[in-house]
Amino acid sequence: MAVLPATPESIARATVLLRGGGVVAFPTETVYGLGALAFDAFAIARIFEIKRRPSFDPLIVHVLERAMLHRVASHVPEAAQRLVERFWPGPLTLVLPKQSSVPGIVTAGLATVAVRAPSHPVARALLAGVGEPIAAPSANPFGALSPTRAGHVAQALGESVELILDGGPSEYGIESTIVGFDGGPVLLRPGAVAVEAIEATIGPVLRSSSDGPARAPGQLPEHYAPRTPLRVIDPASVPQTERARAALLAMREPLTGYAAARVLSHRGDLREAAATLFEALHELDALGLERIDAQSVPERGLGLAIMDRLRRAQASSSNA
Repeated sequence: MAVLPATPESIARATVLLRGGGVVAFPTETVYGLGALAFDAFAIARIFEIKRRPSFDPLIVHVLERAMLHRVASHVPEAAQRLVERFWPGPLTLVLPKQSSVPGIVTAGLATVAVRAPSHPVARALLAGVGEPIAAPSANPFGALSPTRAGHVAQALGESVELILDGGPSEYGIESTIVGFDGGPVLLRPGAVAVEAIEATIGPVLRSSSDGPARAPGQLPEHYAPRTPLRVIDPASVPQTERARAALLAMREPLTGYAAARVLSHRGDLREAAATLFEALHELDALGLERIDAQSVPERGLGLAIMDRLRRAQASSSNA
């Protein structure tokens, strides 16, 4: 495994690896991704092997621009086109009817493909270098905390990845928002683009239930989990005697008595809170305490995505 600063030289090295059927970890504006060429089914199978990811969970395909989008999507509804114009490149994924050339392993056998155009310059340089779409889930073991730094990837995946491009901390620190178009726009996963901004562009968006098979990444009820058991709770209700062996993930202010605490945003800024969520959870998880008590945040704007991740982490803890 090599962890290299994302320079033109290391990006060129990464493009050679990808063209040769390799798997490369690289930064995006959301979290770090583990990528392979989207049309190379054997390389994609290697991603599933490295992540220990179930085959029924589809991947996101990253594209550079609209011409590359049409290589993987057979149809782009008018509402989706408006979202492309407003939010691409950026942290918004669209689930669209797929071209028959997209391998079934990428889409978990579905007739649709999840696709987005990243804004991170390293991700865009990779796409320009290979001239092909890149399928890339988050660069972590399946169900674990998402990586927002190259060091998180190295620690979690180790020697199983040939090259990790280090582009510094992720800007948003939380995954992309996913919108599908099944009889109308539907929110499949809240993320770094607030649903309010999406609805301001295309009108009302339905909310997806978690019932049935996954239609997009990140829909499984248990996901994004630290090793340390996590619960979402009002920390003020926790007796002092129960705080000494626990860590606190607080929105604005820490409480006394906890062994450790991380504040997401002293200003109460939900954008800042989302950007620091996984970073804070990585730090608290590394302490080896009995549990993490996570404080709820307002479910508006990016707070919806934050609470989505915390509830899935709690579900993983409950069923461990």
